[in-house]
Amino acid sequence: MTSLTLYEIIGFLLGLLFGSFLNVCISRLPKHESISTPRSHCPQCGTPIRWYDNIPVISWLLLRGHCRDCKQPISSRYPLVELLTGIWFARAGAQIWTNWHMGLISSGDINYTASQSLFYSLDVLGVAILGFLLIGLIVMDWQTQLLPDAFTLTGIAIAAFLVCAKAVFLGPTEGQIIFNTTHQLRLSSPGSSAAHGNVFMTGPEAVILGRLFAILGVAAILLIIRWLYKALRHREGLGLGDVKLIAMIAAFLGFWPAILALFLGVLSASAYALLLLARGKAGLASKLPLGTFLAIGGLISAQFGNSLINMYAALLR
Repeated sequence: MTSLTLYEIIGFLLGLLFGSFLNVCISRLPKHESISTPRSHCPQCGTPIRWYDNIPVISWLLLRGHCRDCKQPISSRYPLVELLTGIWFARAGAQIWTNWHMGLISSGDINYTASQSLFYSLDVLGVAILGFLLIGLIVMDWQTQLLPDAFTLTGIAIAAFLVCAKAVFLGPTEGQIIFNTTHQLRLSSPGSSAAHGNVFMTGPEAVILGRLFAILGVAAILLIIRWLYKALRHREGLGLGDVKLIAMIAAFLGFWPAILALFLGVLSASAYALLLLARGKAGLASKLPLGTFLAIGGLISAQFGNSLINMYAALLR
């Protein structure tokens, strides 16, 4: 068994466990119920679930998708959420192994590799957490058209912490931004004629402020759209939960990946709406779980966003 496979297996098993917990969140948070008490139980008969009936995926298969006590069917949503979270975490495990292994091969410096790998591993950790949150929000919005603050706002806070942690691992000049290199605009202390260097933004400032502006920027775009829709149609067309969701994606990924997620989400939601209209299952005033499609766009952007954005930028050159 290679080290890469081992990392993937560990990631997958962790993902199954987190997926099981995610199912609890999906079932309880929209109802404003505690996720810690009472213990997991059958939603039909209320019987507490035994530990051996609570093993992710395997227990559902052994029970053939039915409760052991009341024999009522158990939704296939449970194993699907667990499997999807497991696959997402398995990919994160592979990325962490790649960061450490390939960094050591390319640099040959274990000290450099450790610092750089920790920096990029925080990115991978962020994407893993984002996937966990988005998978939960996909299901919750689809079933209830609710996007709980416990996921969106907490996600923004977690992303902010990870961004600050990343800033710690930047080198002395790494990531800094020079505002003016042509005219050599310089700063000096009051009353002094001596120049002390180019005007620039340090790496930590660029990382933290850049992400803050990303959050505010995408939130402002959606708030403007929300206001315009209400002014023209005289009714709500976009919930604040959707604004918080796209802001959370920006907090983890940045401005342009969040815009990509928004584009993919609106595009897929529009396609789904046209399908419903064509089949006569919806009208022009029907509500759609837009958050579900935005979250799907976020998952795609988290994995392929940079490549898609670079491909699009290359077309414009």
